[in-house]
Amino acid sequence: MTTNQAAPIEALRGTLTKMQPEFTAALPPQISPDKFIRTTLTAVQMQPELLNADRRSLFGAVMKSAQDGLLPDGREAALVIFRSKGGAQVQYMPMIGGILKKLRNSGELASISAQVVYENDQFDYHLGDDEKIEHKPQLFGERGKPIAVYAIAKTKDGAIYREVMSVEEVERVRSVSRSGNGGPWSQWWGEMAKKTVIRRLCKRLPSSADLDQMLMHDNENYDLRRTPDATPRTNQPSRLLAAIQIDEAPAEEVEVETETEVDEEREAIVAEAE
Repeated sequence: MTTNQAAPIEALRGTLTKMQPEFTAALPPQISPDKFIRTTLTAVQMQPELLNADRRSLFGAVMKSAQDGLLPDGREAALVIFRSKGGAQVQYMPMIGGILKKLRNSGELASISAQVVYENDQFDYHLGDDEKIEHKPQLFGERGKPIAVYAIAKTKDGAIYREVMSVEEVERVRSVSRSGNGGPWSQWWGEMAKKTVIRRLCKRLPSSADLDQMLMHDNENYDLRRTPDATPRTNQPSRLLAAIQIDEAPAEEVEVETETEVDEEREAIVAEAE
């Protein structure tokens, strides 16, 4: 961490600590407020540009993550920046790990999984009375470009639910995402594609109040008034390279808010979330 970042991080730590009673009320018993705060601070340190975004939107995104019982660690949930007329805003985004966690915790499913299909894989999808998916990944050599993504869920009563989406369909969803030009869509395209097909599958799966609330929060990441763009994007870097990449660009000078301003923001954010 640079000296330039230390003061804003400490100010953020102080604000999150003051919000600990609200986190305690929102989080499930298995996640301690201390762990949630540590995870949030780590997420900001790994993505220092969050400090330059609207601070009110950052606290609001963190509070929604707590309400859904998901850690903003990039696996269960992420803090994502998108640009608006008012400047950089922070949005809470449930990730595939968080959605799977909620689905498994519902107690209705025996199993659920999602996979990306590449052009050199063997893939067959049969509709009709005997719906079936057969997928044999190319284990040796290049798998080629992604061509589809699918999800399969089995409920405890034996029912099987399947959903398949082409890359073009996934890209249409991406085109209405508020962070479609960056963030997780650029860094972890495969994970976002899996999340997209699971979200569609969720419409047919047994639901729960926790799952419905999380999906409602996730809907805020999409501008449903925008006309979907069917043009596939090609900037899909390796997920492994993206996962280890750290933005080392120096953070801009950030004005540290006074304690009174921080307290006023905290009270307003908690009131909005309730």
